Amino acid sequence: MPSPKSVPSDEPSAPDLQIVGKQLTIHPSGFTGGPEAPDDGITERNLIHHYTRFRQSPLDFLREVSLYMSGTGWRAYDDVIGQPVFYSGFSEKIKATILGSPMLQEKVRELASTRLAVEEKEGLVEIKEGDTFDQKRARRRHEIETALREVVDDMMDNMICKMESKSFIRGAYYVCTQLLTRAYHQGIHVSSEEVLRLRSVAQEAAKKKQSIVFLPCHKSHVDYVSLQVICYRLGIGLPVVVAGDNLNIPLLGPFLQHAGAMWIRRSFGNDPLYHTVVQAYIDSILQEGYNLECFIEGGRSRTGKLLSPKFGILNFIVDSVLSGRVEDTIICPVSTQYDKVIETESYISELLGQPKPKENLADLLSSSSVLSLQLGRVDVRFHQPWSLREFLTQQLARLNCSHLGTNQKLAQSERGRILRTLGYRVLSEINDVSVMMPTALVGTVLLTLRGRGVGKAELVRRLEWLCERVRAKGGRVAHFYRSPTETVVDRALDVMGPKLVGEISGLVEPTYYAVDRFQLSFYRNMTIHLFITEALVSAAMYTKIKQGGGPANQRIAYDALKNQVSFLSQLFRGEFIFPPEGLDINMERTMRGLETDGVIQITRDSTGLPQSVELSDSERKCGRENYDFYCFLIWPFIESSWLGAVSLLGLTPPLDGSQDIWLDKKKALDSAQLLGKTLYHQGDLSYFEAVNKETLKNSYQRFEEEGIILVAKDKESRAGPSLRLAPEWTPERDPTTGKVLPQGRLWEFTELIAQSRREGKNRRDGATVSSRVLTMSDNVGRGLFYNAAAPAPADVVSKQRRRQAIATDSKL
Repeated sequence: MPSPKSVPSDEPSAPDLQIVGKQLTIHPSGFTGGPEAPDDGITERNLIHHYTRFRQSPLDFLREVSLYMSGTGWRAYDDVIGQPVFYSGFSEKIKATILGSPMLQEKVRELASTRLAVEEKEGLVEIKEGDTFDQKRARRRHEIETALREVVDDMMDNMICKMESKSFIRGAYYVCTQLLTRAYHQGIHVSSEEVLRLRSVAQEAAKKKQSIVFLPCHKSHVDYVSLQVICYRLGIGLPVVVAGDNLNIPLLGPFLQHAGAMWIRRSFGNDPLYHTVVQAYIDSILQEGYNLECFIEGGRSRTGKLLSPKFGILNFIVDSVLSGRVEDTIICPVSTQYDKVIETESYISELLGQPKPKENLADLLSSSSVLSLQLGRVDVRFHQPWSLREFLTQQLARLNCSHLGTNQKLAQSERGRILRTLGYRVLSEINDVSVMMPTALVGTVLLTLRGRGVGKAELVRRLEWLCERVRAKGGRVAHFYRSPTETVVDRALDVMGPKLVGEISGLVEPTYYAVDRFQLSFYRNMTIHLFITEALVSAAMYTKIKQGGGPANQRIAYDALKNQVSFLSQLFRGEFIFPPEGLDINMERTMRGLETDGVIQITRDSTGLPQSVELSDSERKCGRENYDFYCFLIWPFIESSWLGAVSLLGLTPPLDGSQDIWLDKKKALDSAQLLGKTLYHQGDLSYFEAVNKETLKNSYQRFEEEGIILVAKDKESRAGPSLRLAPEWTPERDPTTGKVLPQGRLWEFTELIAQSRREGKNRRDGATVSSRVLTMSDNVGRGLFYNAAAPAPADVVSKQRRRQAIATDSKL
């Protein structure tokens, strides 16, 4: 990129500012577009740079290391905005604060009383008259409380972060930036406008001893490293990072814990003491004004798009403020985007049903040869921070509840509503500030074009069209200002590499094609949130367009269109983050936008109300390329929901067995995935990515919410949840042949999804599904019923009984 010395005042966005030591270099803007015009006086920054390697220049390498070890300049990390954390004894102070929590002390007394009552009931405490019994009872209570406090101490030692050494942090920063610059050679980019705003908020929060809770999206292990690096480089207090204890492995675990990681179990189970310790720790962090970071989606997104919010840690944070134990805390949604995510290859294996391998240091360091990759850039954006207290006050007012800090207890449904509103607001704001990377744009174009491949000129043309649409939707596009689109395409193709996008040479022009469509869908899914309403309208129109014929035959009544859009919106309400205005407003805005873009034509009555919708003449003349784009975005998800519904048809109980058999949910999902792979290879499923387990799992969750399936979980058993079809949704079987009949509520539901499926080249959906596909689904389901009905071997029963006995003893 060129490096101009000055920036004209009429530029659409601010330039990048690359920081290399004490030298500043201005580059063109990192993004264009967005809902607000940026301040022209504010720049953007690339916060890390390449370091000298020992073999290239030993003296420079040693000089750089000494600068970090001695803490020269900003590396000293002395004038930090926030509360002091790096001093000897920090961990012990936190432990003492947690142990002094009235809530934790009360829980210890409560559990001790419960245990003591059990011992008295079982006669383990001798009943004597007078002081002797009272003294023995008091002594036993003291023993139990002491034992519980020792358990708490072990929990805290494994859980709390141990940021006690600035020398360690300086060294950790150097090591992490060395790794990052080797993998992401174009650095970590942030908006200086957002960073200056964040620093201002942090300074105000520090004065009030308030915490900033960073809530980033989660696509990669690099997420938490990049945010720590940013806070260190900008002199903001490093956040305590909530991390799953699956990463607490030898060497890496202690390193991360001393760099700010807070280890928590992936599942708390039925452990009230652990739950209370976590709450007390969260309280302590927020009361002391230490910054906190947790991922709003819980785990990493394997599909590229945002996942539904997880409310575990969020619930603790909300409870701290709701109860009045914490006055206020500041919420800061964060978007982290990548040119290429290191872990995508392993994600695909997991989505295809391969068991997730245990984390280990070697795999983390060697992911796709991380030390020698050139993966482009990391882009981190910070939304405008806001007060959690103000948000909760507004929500309580809507629920007609009392003010914060009162003794009034919220009902579970009211608390759930507040958490959902908070979670989806954060996700929506992450989407608002996200920047569309070149790889996401190229991947989207490649997967939304008909044909085997695309020429370079056509790829450039469609990319320019897509960029215009992104900006028109209020989105941001990375690395386009002053860079020719062809250059951006070349850059994206270089980062993706030949394993993702292939090139056929020796033709009239270079022609590119998707080598790994499944993996490429990860990058396409990064853009889908911008166009989800257009995609749903287009898929709803497809119910008529797929029938072919002239324009009149493909015209759809507005009411029918709205009904199908409403159905699809409900079907995917847990899959996508929709605009918050509701169906009517979203649909009206979408229809108006598609009409303005010349994609559709709307026939209205004399009062202006829409009566019917069809493709415009200009859209037909250009081969439906814009309309097809929106359909291609949503079709894989429609395929996956259809596959999920088809798999449910196979869960119809056989005539010769019990009608009340519960099936293991995980096995049912695995069988649905196997069915999908078979249907894909036999031509009955258009998209292989439709068999990914995350989308299938979301479909089953939606079916549960709809009441199509019933799901039960035995809290006393380690077995996973089980399911069965609800009676009113269970199809009938032919009493003579025993075959599942293509009729009933579930069949109609499946057909309603199928109306918006992409039409296959060599299949006729109705007849195919009602015969061969339905039979195949039934055969897969029969295997599940057979295994569920088979008696467990005696040794398995014996082991289960021993486990239950051990579990019972441990609870006592």
